[in-house]
Amino acid sequence: MSAALETVNLASETAFTGSASAIGYGLAAIGPGVGVGIIFGNGTQALARQPEAAGLIRTNQIMGFAFCEALALIGIVMGFVFK
Repeated sequence: MSAALETVNLASETAFTGSASAIGYGLAAIGPGVGVGIIFGNGTQALARQPEAAGLIRTNQIMGFAFCEALALIGIVMGFVFK
């Protein structure tokens, strides 16, 4: 039991040396990455099911992609704002 307490004490004494904004952006980039994958995956399925609606589906895909990438850009900017 004392070994477990020592491990906890050692872990609590370590200091964080690095850029927290880089870690924050890395975490912020996960959401848009997943979102873009979902958008284009579902868009491909929709095109396979209804090829006659290709123009509308493609337009919605591009708009969704732009909104997801805007989230990634906001994540970059927030890293600099809260530095």
